[in-house]
Amino acid sequence: MEIIETPLQDCLVVKPAVFNDPRGYFFESFNEQKFNELSGLNVHFVQDNQSFSTYGVLRGLHFQAGEHAQAKLVRVVKGEVLDVAVDVRENSPTYGQHFSIVLSAENKLQLFVPRGFAHGFVVLSEEVEFFYKCDNYYNKASEGGILYKDNDLNIDWMLPESDILVSDKDTKNSTFAALRTEIEYV
Repeated sequence: MEIIETPLQDCLVVKPAVFNDPRGYFFESFNEQKFNELSGLNVHFVQDNQSFSTYGVLRGLHFQAGEHAQAKLVRVVKGEVLDVAVDVRENSPTYGQHFSIVLSAENKLQLFVPRGFAHGFVVLSEEVEFFYKCDNYYNKASEGGILYKDNDLNIDWMLPESDILVSDKDTKNSTFAALRTEIEYV
C-alpha cells in the first residue's frame, strides 16, 4: 500500500499493491494497521456502503456534520467515476478547496476523505459499482450537502451539464457560501 498526499490537508490517495499473474490479480483493499501507520492517522471504519449507478449520475456533494461527521475510504469495484472531495473544515488551511481524481476498477486507486469534507462523484462509464467505508455511523439529522454546480467551487465534472443526472434532493443542496450558517463544523 502506498499513501499519496493531495493538495488538501489529510485527504489522501491510497494505491494498493496489486499482484498480477496469469490467473488474474490479488490485492489487499484495506489494512487498518498499515493505513494508520503509513498515513499517521488513527482511523477505524465501522460501516461499509455500496451503490450502483449509470452514466452521468452525480451523487453529491454530501457530508455528515458535527459529532456524526464521517471519514470515508472510497473506491470503484466496476466502472469509472470522477471523485471529488471538498474541504469544509472552517479552520483548515485548505478550507473551500476541492480535489478530484478518476477512480476506476482498472486503476484500483482509492481516496481517503477525512471528516469535515463534502464528497461526491459522477459516473464516467456506462455503469459503476461504488464502494466505501465510513468511520462513523450514518445519521440522517446530520446530513448536509453542497450544490454540485456551485459557482464558488467551480468543479469541472468532466461531463456536459446535459449528461448529468442528479436527484431532486441534491438539486436543493446549499451553495458553498451559504454553508457557514447551516452546519456545525467538525
